[in-house]
Amino acid sequence: MKLYIKQKFFSWNDKFTVKDEYGKDRYTVEGEIFSFGKKLHVYDMAGNEVAFIQQKVFSFLPRYYVFVGDTQIAEIVRKMTFFFPKYYVEGLDWQVDGDFTAHAYEISKNGSPIVVIQKEWMSWGDCYELDIAGNADEIAALATVLAIDCATESNGGGISISFGGNG
Repeated sequence: MKLYIKQKFFSWNDKFTVKDEYGKDRYTVEGEIFSFGKKLHVYDMAGNEVAFIQQKVFSFLPRYYVFVGDTQIAEIVRKMTFFFPKYYVEGLDWQVDGDFTAHAYEISKNGSPIVVIQKEWMSWGDCYELDIAGNADEIAALATVLAIDCATESNGGGISISFGGNG
């Protein structure tokens, strides 16, 4: 299954739609305005919250929690490296490999791909294609990619107060 994310350029509240490979709306993602740290809510098209992503504030490097329902399913941790960012998905035993500066990376488990992410260049706003493996958890994969995107856009950690936008 393929999902497509196109974030609005200069969006004040991080509200965007996730579409499927047929161009049909599948999920809506909304950020919280005036919150401490980044917070994203993922809703299905019936308006039900299917995932929640929350940044841990007071963290030296970006760290995000992913919730499905009331259960924390993953923690995305950005590790300090000399040249390139490195991410770990604790709780799901997923590995993240690729080039984050080129926005081309893969999330896998035991060598089997979960989701392959590619970002389109030369577009207004951020445009992503998520190619999710047939047996993968679609919601967990989407929420993990959104958390990694937040961590990549982050200013490197510390206290982050988000007033919408990409902060």
